[in-house]
Amino acid sequence: MHLTLLDWGLIGLFFVIFLIIGWRVSKRSGTNTKEFFLSGQDMPWWLLGISMVATTFSADTPNLVTDIVRQNGISGNWVWWAFLLTGMLTVFVYARLWRRSEVLTDLAFYEMRYSGKAAAFLRGFRAIYLGVFFNVMIMAAVCLAAIKIGGILFDLEPWEAVVYASVVTVLYSSLGGLRGVIFTDFLQFIVAMVGSIWAAYYIVQLPQVGGLDALLGHANVVDKLNFLPDFQDRDTLWTLLLIPIAVQWWSVWYPGAEPGGGGYVAQRMLSAKNERHAVGATLLFNITHYALRPWPWILIALASLVLYPELSDIKAAFPNAAEGHDLGYSAMLTYLPPGLLGLVVSSLIAAFMSTISTHLNWGSSYIALDFYKRFVRPQASEKQLVWVGRLSTVLLMVLAGLLALQFQSALDTFNILLQIGAGTGLIFILRWFWWRVNAYSEITGMIVSFALALAFEFYDFGFDATDKLLWGVGITSLSWILVTLLTRPTDDQTLTAFYNKITPYGRGWHGFKQKMEAQGQQLNDTKERFSGDLLLFLLGVALVYCALFGTGYVLYGQWTGAIVLIGIGAICAFSMAKIFKSRAN
Repeated sequence: MHLTLLDWGLIGLFFVIFLIIGWRVSKRSGTNTKEFFLSGQDMPWWLLGISMVATTFSADTPNLVTDIVRQNGISGNWVWWAFLLTGMLTVFVYARLWRRSEVLTDLAFYEMRYSGKAAAFLRGFRAIYLGVFFNVMIMAAVCLAAIKIGGILFDLEPWEAVVYASVVTVLYSSLGGLRGVIFTDFLQFIVAMVGSIWAAYYIVQLPQVGGLDALLGHANVVDKLNFLPDFQDRDTLWTLLLIPIAVQWWSVWYPGAEPGGGGYVAQRMLSAKNERHAVGATLLFNITHYALRPWPWILIALASLVLYPELSDIKAAFPNAAEGHDLGYSAMLTYLPPGLLGLVVSSLIAAFMSTISTHLNWGSSYIALDFYKRFVRPQASEKQLVWVGRLSTVLLMVLAGLLALQFQSALDTFNILLQIGAGTGLIFILRWFWWRVNAYSEITGMIVSFALALAFEFYDFGFDATDKLLWGVGITSLSWILVTLLTRPTDDQTLTAFYNKITPYGRGWHGFKQKMEAQGQQLNDTKERFSGDLLLFLLGVALVYCALFGTGYVLYGQWTGAIVLIGIGAICAFSMAKIFKSRAN
């Protein structure tokens, strides 16, 4: 397959536009760290929401969805659909709290919430652990997608794909900071959505596929169409639905779906104009991420089962490409005509760049602010810190590219990342609402979860991926809770300042409030009520799932189910709007 001059023209045009954006905002972004890492904290909700969506629309996401659908059917997507619960909890609980904290990075939270040397150690260690090691793993997984797409579409060697895909991204990310990332994210999202929807439509209409009805009725596809796993197959039900819904969403730290809304999601919320814009941004992100985007990928994945029903079929067609079911997406793109192929390739490049640029800026913020300024050179000027951030951007990209050459499968990488964060999620949820959580709680959770992930990776315990996740969650959670109860809590002065600034609700602070009242110190009362936020959380979850599966029923031609679900979703949306309006008044 060869790209025409038109295809190359489209690809080149987007590269030029992204570089121009980075150059145009570079002067403002380079003035200080607040501009470079938080875009001046004046971003509107709609731009931040689209930026978060563009970031999670990475080049490896269609590959991951294709891998899942080919092996486990549409219902296999519950392994990431379940993270909607985390997302909606962030919308209606944590978005306000993060924006209220006024920190520059979510790691600065540690020395606001905890006290002493343990808090300082936790901040510095997490800056390297998350900003470098974990962040490089995430970017390497995205680079793996670039390698597989480049191998099929351009016949590139793995190292070539990484180098070509990274150069422009590093340039505009290091020049424009977060403001440049957010502006380019907006354009990248539009290109990515147009490309994926148009590609899905064209591929479904291919003569070999025969249209939507023929696709959905094909023998290789009919057993892949259920939204829920087979309830008669207890193993599949347990693995694909019950574990993600009952355990995974609250217990696992995963980028973009962190319990408590940390990482680059927190960075976007901290960049918002105010609390309302932070809430609006995360709500838009979750609706778009879960309800709008999946179906074009799913349709292409199903079509790949028609043309390449077995893994050996993909290998026979592309003998020089890396192996894996996730190649099904790239393989189907080879059927696109000139022009559309260029647009889709541009959309995949845009998806790659939006994700990588965010992780580069996020990781470099940890290195510059939470490690270099906090522990190496506290007197560093604002411009020096910006340059540390820019140099860190280049270093992180080099490390990610080298690591990507060692990875094989998008789904395997996804499972590794889940395992490393298994059991730590509950800490990030409860640290806002239970005063006894301390720095040692987080240190314990981090060490135990990582040690278990290494043990499960290098020793054969006879566990499958689900067993490893459950054991990891159980052992890690038990360990950090025990350490919490056996160690001293954060000092009273730090806890008082944190509570009065954040004013979290919940009975988890009741014991501390009684303690302070006994000492004659009255703490601020919160105006928020858990029951109201819980209702919004449930309505938001119902809205998104109804939109997601209602769209599926429309595609299936099952109009009764579509009308019912879309109607319920509309009622949920109306109810949420009424509650928001009453709160505003």
